[in-house]
Amino acid sequence: MEIIPAIDIIDGKCVRLTQGDYSRKKEYNSNPLEVAKAYEGAGIRRLHLVDLDGAKQKKIINLNVLERIASGTGLHIDFGGGVQSDRDIEAAFNAGASQVTGGSIAVKQPQLFQEWLKKYGSEKIILGADVKNGQIAVSGWEESSERELFNFLDDYQQKGVQYVICTDISKDGLLQGPSASLYQQIIKQFPDLELIASGGVAGMDDLHELKAIGCHGAIIGKAIYEGNISLQELAKFTNEEV
Repeated sequence: MEIIPAIDIIDGKCVRLTQGDYSRKKEYNSNPLEVAKAYEGAGIRRLHLVDLDGAKQKKIINLNVLERIASGTGLHIDFGGGVQSDRDIEAAFNAGASQVTGGSIAVKQPQLFQEWLKKYGSEKIILGADVKNGQIAVSGWEESSERELFNFLDDYQQKGVQYVICTDISKDGLLQGPSASLYQQIIKQFPDLELIASGGVAGMDDLHELKAIGCHGAIIGKAIYEGNISLQELAKFTNEEV
């Protein structure tokens, strides 16, 4: 299972929100590159980089952060937040993203998202399935959609999606454990999807549980910043995976 630390960006700084609420923001570090280098130094290979300003404003805002991390590390970066147009996705890949995550765009402009799947390939495009009460949420989680999670996943698997990041918003930032039962259901129903769990990871036990149920990857944010999980522990877990 891939360990994927998250760096969420507002005003160029590393922050974390609680349950996607922009008014419940905590700043952790003003230098995202420094944080990314620390992850790489611990043997981490992947990074989930989210432009929260972009998600809110529906266009990429913090492209320079992506450029700095991509040029300053060898991390495999998946980038999301505000990728809403052909121009946005081209800018993200040109700035050094290895993959791009699309959530709101997959709900609001499904035809465009499908065109990206065809143009860039399923290995480069990740479907972002952010879920609240069983429904897909969009626009930095500030809006709910009418899309039900399992129908949404079924629809996009048929269209060629291979990778999915599923975030249970009710768990995000609370350090109370991930939605393991939800992920089990998804893996059972869609065994061919590469499921990346996101939201709620509080400690190493959660990572072992997500690995045991068959998750392809796990995104970790607040648990690292708050010291619940150390980089040494992540390095050991990552080495066990190799």
